[in-house]
Amino acid sequence: MSRVQLALNVSDLDEAITFYSTLFSTAPAKVRPGYANFAIEEPPLKLVLIEGVGEPGSINHLGVEVGTTDEVHAATAHLTGQGCATTVEEATTCCYAVQDKVWVDAPDGARWEVYTVLADADDSDGLAGDASCCTPEAVGATSGSTAAGACC
Repeated sequence: MSRVQLALNVSDLDEAITFYSTLFSTAPAKVRPGYANFAIEEPPLKLVLIEGVGEPGSINHLGVEVGTTDEVHAATAHLTGQGCATTVEEATTCCYAVQDKVWVDAPDGARWEVYTVLADADDSDGLAGDASCCTPEAVGATSGSTAAGACC
């Protein structure tokens, strides 16, 4: 199963959790300092809330969560085959999880990731007070990367 991910910047995590729990009739799947995520079944959505970063109410980044590393590799092959510049990260820790992922920029600069979660990470990992971990620049990804730039 895959689902779209929407990561939002929020000013008050507790208030945002209350609102989105009501909106989607579900509790968060994970809550950590400055971070929460919801695994919403209907509509299929991974909603991520990141407190204290960026303009409240703005998009932090977008993504597609997939089930396996093979699906991440297939997305990478598809994107690079279509001429898109990608950045690959393998076994990277971000958002309190160990993930394999590929990043690509939309023409307007929106950051998209296709990723799979390999394992949960310690509370000491993850955001570490800085949600910029959710960008390839912060992680310093180089494995299999090409120059950053808009896709297609």
